[in-house]
Formats: sequence, structure tokens, C-alpha cells
Amino acid sequence: MKMKFPSFKLNETEAYAGRHLLLQVVLAFIFLGISARAFYLHIIDRDFLRRQGDARMMRTEAIPAHRGMIMDRNGVPLAVSTPVTSIWVNPKEIYELANPPKEDNPKKQKQPVSFPYEQVASAIGLDPVELRRKITNNPKKEFMYLKRHLAPDVAKVILDRDFPAIYGLNEYRRYYPQGESTAHIIGFTDLDDKGKEGVELAFEKQLAGVAGAQQIIQDRKGRKIKDVALIRPAKAGQDIYLSFDARIQYIAHRELARAVQEHEAEAAYLVAIDVKTGEIVAIVNQPVYNPNNRSKLIPEQLRNRSITDMFEPGSTMKVFTVMAALESGKYTTSSLFNTHPGRYQVYNKTVTDHNDYGIINLATLITKSSNVASAQIAGSLPKETLPMIHRRFGFGHVTESGFPGESKGILQPPQRWNPVEVATMSYGYGVTVTALQLARAYAAIANHGVSHPVSLTKISTTPQSTPLISDKIVSQLFPMMESVISSDGTALKAALPGYRVAGKTGTAHKAKAGGYAKDEYMSLFAGFAPVSDPRIAMVVVMDGAKKGGYYGGVVSAPVFSRVMGEALRLMNVPVDKPLEPVKTKTPTLTTAPITPVKTNTIVQGGRV
Repeated sequence: MKMKFPSFKLNETEAYAGRHLLLQVVLAFIFLGISARAFYLHIIDRDFLRRQGDARMMRTEAIPAHRGMIMDRNGVPLAVSTPVTSIWVNPKEIYELANPPKEDNPKKQKQPVSFPYEQVASAIGLDPVELRRKITNNPKKEFMYLKRHLAPDVAKVILDRDFPAIYGLNEYRRYYPQGESTAHIIGFTDLDDKGKEGVELAFEKQLAGVAGAQQIIQDRKGRKIKDVALIRPAKAGQDIYLSFDARIQYIAHRELARAVQEHEAEAAYLVAIDVKTGEIVAIVNQPVYNPNNRSKLIPEQLRNRSITDMFEPGSTMKVFTVMAALESGKYTTSSLFNTHPGRYQVYNKTVTDHNDYGIINLATLITKSSNVASAQIAGSLPKETLPMIHRRFGFGHVTESGFPGESKGILQPPQRWNPVEVATMSYGYGVTVTALQLARAYAAIANHGVSHPVSLTKISTTPQSTPLISDKIVSQLFPMMESVISSDGTALKAALPGYRVAGKTGTAHKAKAGGYAKDEYMSLFAGFAPVSDPRIAMVVVMDGAKKGGYYGGVVSAPVFSRVMGEALRLMNVPVDKPLEPVKTKTPTLTTAPITPVKTNTIVQGGRV
């Protein structure tokens, strides 16, 4: 017997209504699912998504700090920073464009994109082979400079071509308006705007400033779309006013370069100091370099020889020998010395003069530059007298100017103060100095025995003063040193129209390994002006002059005269003698450089 079930056959209207209800339910569930997902994303997971979005679009961009300006004492710019744009590339992005990840759906598969090496290299000015090598050898790097410090308008032309993975970075580049004339003082910065030489290095902390930071939104090509927030403002570096006048510095640079060329010297340096304040008026060196174009720079040109190179100063040290004689009380300006026959024996060392000057006084010692009389003074004083007066005037230690790389010079230790060593010290051998040290010492003499700290920066307050020797002794030295710039002296070419000049020449054999060069000399003139009220002390050193003579009074004194005259005029220093033509005939008596004793010689016995 078959069982029969009731039939539930729906009519067409009921079936339509059922399907409609089912669709509504499905749509309702979909809506609820979307709503729940939207609620979860916008409310519960909002912070996470925001971080993810920011990671893809928002960046923290450094704001470069404007480096402080360097100016001369009158506000003339010596080092300024200008905006530039550097071009960089993202090698990792190039690799990903050329090797897109494989997709399961062929329709979604991205096509490889070739990087236009030739076009990019041509636009930036690079070798395409080298560009390809740099990028392909670093596929995981995300940052690589291609060209630094382009002018913004030039960089814009490159960036507007919309090359893939090529971006621009705003930076600053240092520019030096005075060029070569201030190169050794100012120094320079590297590509990252960090000081590497000179004042740029010495005052790095003050000049550098502090970089800032800001949040920005970038598009997928790394281009900035919008500034979002300032995290930290950039703090500009401090401006620095240096002590020297750019006009005097240029004149000194010009005249020193002229003298080097005229005398075919290997090198030369000049230092001028304001006697009243200790401020550096000028520091110049030859050879020099152009800080704005260092593509052909060689290390030898970087040396600021005025503060790094040590040399034996020759007869310029006789001023301190006479000073020691007067201070000892054993000698007066009337004391006489028998220099006949122009030779003097100190144990196994023969000291000689250029001529037989006979019986002379202290003034003639300076005027004629007598080595014999200087050695006689040194031998008659306690052995420590001369070395200690050298140390008192700053020789043997740095000037504390703050300039990087400064040398301290060499003074012989007490165990080396034997009669021969002390005798050679009296006329400038056995001791090494820098031009800056010698200029500081002469500035102290010019300031009536009072020394001021050397300063590279402009001084607005009264400088510290340190008395080194009595004004009574210094006043006796002035006329002796002034006689050097006369027809009877060794430096007539240092004379100036309208100004009285005092100074001392020096000519010394150049030291070399194992002894001294026979035909190579250091030629010096150290002096100050005007004598009635000294304002500038200056030292000029010519290294290895080969043409037109080698004596300090012949090759260095004329440079002193030309630079000192212009400097006094620019500083409005009143004249102190009638304006009459200066005769520049070559003096008939000059100091011949004697063959010095080696500083390691130990001698015994008596003086003959």
C-alpha cells in the first residue's frame, strides 16, 4: 500500500515572494557584514590603518639648517650658503619596476619597466655605463646620490622629465666670494656642509645650526604633495665676524703672489696683527687654492703655512738677544763689543759676520745684524736667560688662536743649553717658530712690552693684557730697530712714505734631514709701524727665493712696505713723518747667512 504525501506546490506568486524575501535576507546580511567591517576598520582598527596609510604616503622630511655666514670685521661676506638641489635615485625601486612580483591572475600581472639609463645619464651629465653599474650593483639600496648641489633651475629641468625612481633633495652649498685671498683662513666645507678646514672647521658648532623636521605627504613617485605638520623648526647657524679686513687681506694676497712670482720662491707667508688688540689683520700664504673649485686641488695647497710650518727665524731673533742683554742689567745702549776680525770662536764652532765691523754698540748690532756680537752676549749671560725670554714671548707653544692645526714650534730643552746651542739661538738657529708666533712676539714689542691674546674674531671689548717686559727696555729697542730701515741698515726697502718703520731682517739656511741646505734660504722681515704709535706688526717670510737675491731685506722687506702702507691707509692711521720720496737703493751691507751648527752637537772645552 503506497502512502501519499500532501502536495505543497506553490503557485507562481508565492514563489516570487519567497525568492524576494531570500534576496532581502542575503542583502541584509551583506549590508550587515559591510557595516560591521566598516565599523571595525573606521572605529576599532582606525589607528592601525592610519599608521599603514601614513607609512605609504607620509614622510618625515629633514629641513636643512642655514649655515651661519662668515664675514670680515666690516660685514663683507666671506662665506655664504646658497640653496641647491641634489639629484638622487632609489635603486631598489628600479629593481622592483624591472622585476614585478608574479600574480596568480595573468590579467593583474604587471609588465617589467626598463629604466632609461641613457636618457638619465644624458640629462644629468653622467657616464651611462657608470650609472648602470652603480645602480645594478646596489639593487637593495633605497638612496644614492647621482649629482650634488645643482642650481635649482637646472635640477627642475631634470626632475620635470619625470624619470622613474629619480628625485630631488633641497640642500645648501657654501660659496666663498673672496676666493683665493681668504682660502687659508676661511677653509671650506664638504658636500654635506660640514667644516673641513680653517674657520669653517674651527667654528663648526657655531656655524652649523640644527636641522629641523616636518611631516609631508608624497605621491607614489616620491613627490611632495602637501606639508602636514612642522615637527621641529630648523635653527640657523650663528654668523661670525672675523678680525681682519677683506681689503687688506686681498692686498696682502696680491703682493705676496707677486713676490713669489718675481723671486721664483717655493712658498711664502705673511701675518699681520693689530698691536692694540691682538686681532689678526691678515694671514696669507702661497701657494694657494680656489675654495669654490677644488677639482684640481692638491694637499700641498691646503697648508696654512703661517701657522703650521716651523722654521728657524734667523736674525729676527737678535732683537730678543739685545732685549735680554738690556734686561740683565749687564749691558746698556753704550756697551761696546769687539767683533774684529769678523769671526768668533765658541768651542768648536766659528761664528762669522758678513764684514769686519770692528768695535760696535748694541744699536749697530741690530743695524748691521752682527752674529759675532750676538754670540758674545749669549755667552756672557746665564745659559737659561735667552731660552727663557724666548719662552716668555710665546715661542715653544701655540698662540691659542683657535685655528686648527697650529704648530707650537721647538725650543731646546734645558739639557741642550750648552754654550754652542745658546750662541746659535742668539742669532736665530736652534729654535723653530711659526710666522704667527713671530708676529705675535713683535706685536708685543710694538705694544711697549704688553702682549694680547691672538684673535681670529672681531673684538668688541678690551682685550686681556699681559706685560712681558718693561717699557723702558722696549723704548731703547725702538730706535735700534728703526735704524734697520735706513741706508746704513739691512732693510731700506721696508721704508714707507709718511710713516716711521721699525723692524729686523733675517736670512737663514733651510733645515733639511741631517743638516742644512747650502743654497736654500728662508728670507724674513719682521717689523711694525708707525714707530711713534705702533698699530700693525707684520712678518713676511719667503721660502726658497731663487731669483733677484735671497736676503730678507731684498725679497721680504718690499712686500712688507707695500702691504703695510696700504693697511695703514685703510685703517686711517695718521702719518708720523714728512711725506718725502723713499730711496730704495739696495743697501751695501747685508747679513750673510752663516752655516749653523747642528742642534744635536754637544761640545766641551773653553772659548778661544
